[in-house]
Amino acid sequence: MRYVVGYQPDDRGADAVALGVAIARAQGAKLDLMLVLGENAPYVAANPEGRRVNAEEQQVIMAQRAALGMIPPGVEAEFHVRQGHSFAGVLIEAAVEFEAALIVVGAASNGLFKRYTVGSVANSLLHASPIPVALAPHGYHRMEPIERLTAFIGRRRGADAAVDVALVAAGRRDVPLRFVSLVELDERGEHGENINAAHRHANTVLEQAAHRLPAGHEATVEVAHGRSLEEAVDSIDWVDGELVIIGSSRLAQKRRLFIGSTANRILHALPVPLVVVPLEYEEAESRPLG
Repeated sequence: MRYVVGYQPDDRGADAVALGVAIARAQGAKLDLMLVLGENAPYVAANPEGRRVNAEEQQVIMAQRAALGMIPPGVEAEFHVRQGHSFAGVLIEAAVEFEAALIVVGAASNGLFKRYTVGSVANSLLHASPIPVALAPHGYHRMEPIERLTAFIGRRRGADAAVDVALVAAGRRDVPLRFVSLVELDERGEHGENINAAHRHANTVLEQAAHRLPAGHEATVEVAHGRSLEEAVDSIDWVDGELVIIGSSRLAQKRRLFIGSTANRILHALPVPLVVVPLEYEEAESRPLG
């Protein structure tokens, strides 16, 4: 099991490393820390034992030491340096090459503490990656193992892939699994049936999940509602070791990500890490986030 972590020597890179460690710890996944240089940058080899280095090579060496210095004992990690025009493109190529189960990146560094403002790299990944993408909110430093998985569920195309990944990942990690259905209340107040329908669907998902989880595994459902999706998300209680899983938009191409308007609104309201699963993702059983 391998995860590709997009690293850069700043707060965003540190957030990504912390989340990569937290997700990897449950099953001993290896982290491939990826520093991406521009195509016009001189090629440099990270070799702290070699000859005197120039300024560019020194920066890479310092980045390598900083990145690997954050990795706690017991977590396997390797540092890579690659060049390319697109940071996101290089991460995707590396993930395909390594047969990685996940790409992990940090949110843009100008966001509020533990909130998201999606930068260009994350945005590109969320519209092109063939494998799940994990986003660390700004200021995320927790490296302890994930303690609970929450899957946002719905009846639109794309939700099933997220449920499948959540079921497999929770079962293998032996952590509680929570299904959450969000309801945006009607401005006219005619929302009773929408809430009832959400409860019915959530209970159906839970009933089906019971047959796929190990005996005695904890699984629950919640329906959160508010005058907006953001308000509904704010009403949810979170634990420190939470990880949210959500499906890609129904507009996505098969086995590709495309984050739609609903997921984007949820993303900007979340205070915890998020994994977005490609449409019709078919490898949950073999590579379920570790």
